[in-house]
Amino acid sequence: MSSIKLEDYAEFLEQAAPEIRDILDSTFHEAARIMSPAGLGDYMDGARALSNLRRGPDLVITYLEEMPLVAKECGEDIIPDCITAAMKVSSMTSGEVITLMFSSLPTVAKRLGDAQLVRGYLTLIHQLASTAARGLRPMLSHIDELLSKLTLSGLRRWANFGAQAYRRDFNNLTSYFNLESADSRAMLEKERRGVLFVKVQRKLNFYLRALWGRDFFIRPTGADYTDFRPYVEDRILYVPDALDDVADIAGLELYRATVAHMASHMIYTSASMSAEQLSPAQMFFIGLLEDARIEYKAINSFPGLKKLWRSLMQAEYKESVEHETVPVLENLALQLLDSSIKNDDEALNNFVEKFHASIEHNQDDNHFAWLMGVELYNIFASRKAVPSLRILERYRIPYRDDNRIIWHFEDINWDSGIEYMAASQRQVRRQVSPLMMAHEVDCELAGNDAQEIWTCSDLMRFYEDDLTDNAKSFNAEWGKEPVSDPFHYQEWDYQIQLHRPDWATVYERRLPKGNPEDIDNILTEHKPIAHRIRQIIDLLTPAGVQRQRGMEDGDEIDINAAVDAMISLRMGEQPNPRITMRNVLKTRDLSVVVLLDLSESTNEKVGDSDKTILQLTREAATLVATAIDGIGDPFALHGFASDGRHDVQYYRFKDFNQHFDDEAKSRLAGMTGGLSTRMGAALRHAGHHLLKQQERRKLILLVTDGEPADIDEQDPQHLRHDTKKAVEELYSTGVLTYCLTLDPHADSYVKRIFGENNYTIIEHVDRLPEQLPLLFASLTG
Repeated sequence: MSSIKLEDYAEFLEQAAPEIRDILDSTFHEAARIMSPAGLGDYMDGARALSNLRRGPDLVITYLEEMPLVAKECGEDIIPDCITAAMKVSSMTSGEVITLMFSSLPTVAKRLGDAQLVRGYLTLIHQLASTAARGLRPMLSHIDELLSKLTLSGLRRWANFGAQAYRRDFNNLTSYFNLESADSRAMLEKERRGVLFVKVQRKLNFYLRALWGRDFFIRPTGADYTDFRPYVEDRILYVPDALDDVADIAGLELYRATVAHMASHMIYTSASMSAEQLSPAQMFFIGLLEDARIEYKAINSFPGLKKLWRSLMQAEYKESVEHETVPVLENLALQLLDSSIKNDDEALNNFVEKFHASIEHNQDDNHFAWLMGVELYNIFASRKAVPSLRILERYRIPYRDDNRIIWHFEDINWDSGIEYMAASQRQVRRQVSPLMMAHEVDCELAGNDAQEIWTCSDLMRFYEDDLTDNAKSFNAEWGKEPVSDPFHYQEWDYQIQLHRPDWATVYERRLPKGNPEDIDNILTEHKPIAHRIRQIIDLLTPAGVQRQRGMEDGDEIDINAAVDAMISLRMGEQPNPRITMRNVLKTRDLSVVVLLDLSESTNEKVGDSDKTILQLTREAATLVATAIDGIGDPFALHGFASDGRHDVQYYRFKDFNQHFDDEAKSRLAGMTGGLSTRMGAALRHAGHHLLKQQERRKLILLVTDGEPADIDEQDPQHLRHDTKKAVEELYSTGVLTYCLTLDPHADSYVKRIFGENNYTIIEHVDRLPEQLPLLFASLTG
């Protein structure tokens, strides 16, 4: 890019105040020394934009003086973000506050030490400008003191507490942000962390340089969530922006152990390992052995590291563990570090002895860690003692990183827009000839982890000489249903009052087909209800074209009424002026999605009955589908379950353009329950299908047996608030959501989620098949 000259901004300088022209002569040359031509262009464009705000010369002068210092700390890419933040708050606060924001930015950049954290700080300023604008000025005046004691996360919680507690009490709001009130000081102490990274950054850099004689790039990052672990990315060590003491071990020592371990990865890892064909749990166990390998090499060079790492492994923790395997793994990691330690498990002792006997000859080979890790996984798998990945990653060795540096994955095609690809999506599906199927397929009964799935266009049977109608094909017996492309949906975070973009991923799947006769048997079993359904059909079926008589401004003359009017005139009476009529088309103009919760809890039996909630749900869905099908409304039968935010499973048993025939009945008969209930993502996806319909009225009828929940979300309020937000979003697009819940304790949450009159609680679950068609009739009649 060509160089930027001050003369290029002659028009701006002519319009600017004299003070700005004077200061720009000195600041421009300083900025040109620090920034690239592109950064210098952003710098000058920002000055021009701030000048156009007409908030006085002090704002522009402060920006010109302070921004080069900010760019020096965090890089010139932060300049457009600072200008954008100023523009956002310009309509909410005064120019003096914006000036104060720019004057304090060098201190903020120095305290936070990372461009991404500074961007988070600017977002906080924007939020406070909209919720507690009067608190901005005093907070910015004390920002140096605040960031010397708090991380960005702590500052956000401290500020949000004051903004919410004193939203309408302006005097106390000002006192809180001015650090004058007792609540302000108490919250400050509550959010204060042990050791801030910015205070020990130079010590850590010197520490690593003393060990390995080279520099490492260390950056802080916000550790806002429970499962956060440090990580290495693009040759940069990302560590938490603050660390508390662990037992009697100081936070500085924990920082040293962390950066020494991460630097060992960078020094002693010569090649990454492939993650193909490995489950997440297997990758964890391999990572555990790779950690032991690189720590062995580091201790050979620097024996003092063994004492440091061992002290953190032997620290005592007050909190309990979720699974009995976790303390076993923690002790195993200690055994791999120190060969003198034993336990009561003979198989694990033999494994550790094998590791120590072989590590000397294999210390430079990470494939050795791969083989040993898989062997360790098999030991625990044979005992059925492998917990979920979420529990495994919470093992209490605080200095270790997440091991992403040791793996390499398949390249992602960014043009496809897919951020996350589940294992089931990486398979290749091919249609082949019967000859290839017969002679070249590796395994007819391959599992779900097969690299390729072959389907045959012809009906290929187990025994070709069996030509009866009862003969099953390979596809019918062992076929694997296809999985759709991913659908990404936002999710509402009630704590920060913002959407998490593309947070939940929905995959449309198909369950194996069942016997359609099971659905017909349901109609036979519920004959009394079926009779009531026929009455509902007769009552709600649209009448088509109807004549509305007795109108003054109708479309045509009503002959009978006109004759009566003439008779009245002849008799000298006042005639009835309503002698016209109009033809009106009576239609319901309604489309419906019946959305079924298929979580694991639906497999539970109902009271003393032999039926499960899932069976009753199937019966209710059958009866309501029969009713809607008879009325003629376009409708769909869908279901959902979830296995974390990356895999919300959505099932389409019957679509709008499909008849309620044997195909749809067989899908409904094959319905099974499992996993969890991420309700917000499922509702958004149901709305995605419903909004494609042409009908004016749109309804989602949700049948569930509990509140929203998922395995990767510990805060019970998060998914409740997200579901409430999804319901509001659908309502804004013209989609009404009605909940039929089977949870007798739903009063505590269902009203807040769905609204005053948009839910029904079924007291007796066994009456669900009877209640659902009646509910539909009352909603749509």
